[in-house]
Amino acid sequence: MNFTKTQGLGNDFILIDTRREKLDGIDLKRLAIDLCDRHFGIGADGLLLVWPSSKAHYRMQVINPDGSEAEMCGNGIRCFARYVYETDKLSEEVISVETLAGTLLPAIIKENGLISGVEVDMGQPKNEGPVTLNGFQFQKISMGNPHAVTFVENLTEIDLANVGPEIENDPHFPNRTNVEFVKVISNKEIEVRVWERGAGETLACGTGACAALAAANLAGKTGRRAIIRLPGGNLDIEWGEDNHLLMRGPAEKVFEGSYSRE
Repeated sequence: MNFTKTQGLGNDFILIDTRREKLDGIDLKRLAIDLCDRHFGIGADGLLLVWPSSKAHYRMQVINPDGSEAEMCGNGIRCFARYVYETDKLSEEVISVETLAGTLLPAIIKENGLISGVEVDMGQPKNEGPVTLNGFQFQKISMGNPHAVTFVENLTEIDLANVGPEIENDPHFPNRTNVEFVKVISNKEIEVRVWERGAGETLACGTGACAALAAANLAGKTGRRAIIRLPGGNLDIEWGEDNHLLMRGPAEKVFEGSYSRE
């Protein structure tokens, strides 16, 4: 089984193109768990599957390291878009991708003829109100997937390994949630640590960065465009006048390989 290892700001994925690799009869949940294991597998924050689509150019399926399926993945869709653009030698730079969160339109960004990143219209955030848990007041933001965003003065004091899974699995969230702790640096810059549902702490989360910017703006802490600083690097997030969030950031191929299932 051939695969491509990709990453966006250190948020890394194993991508399998189902148009080339036959997955009939394979338990995809088990496959994701095995492949994403960093000690006994390849290691990744998630499995991306390229499928044909009757609604868009492609369909992206995202499976977390614990085998659960995610509605969407912001860093993942940038990696997905770059892969299909280069593999299929596309002439158009705007690609439609069907996801469980709807159809999204990533666009390839080029500088001097070379790919420098991918811009994605992430759709409209949905403000689902506040909730207080574990002594933190969270703002619930949906980006097609659930997020709980809270603001803190010092990110280093957050025991994310303990509080992250507690919030993720709190009964208040029937489908669990992603968790973002945010420090505001300025009107145009925030810093974020993320606990991803089904994956744990990651170096970056695209939908989480979007949710963080939306929550920060709604709270009057930032403008409608900001640099989101994550452990793996920066994302440029803009909340447009049409109420859509634009995410701009890198996507890189790390290596290609072959996995043999015993």
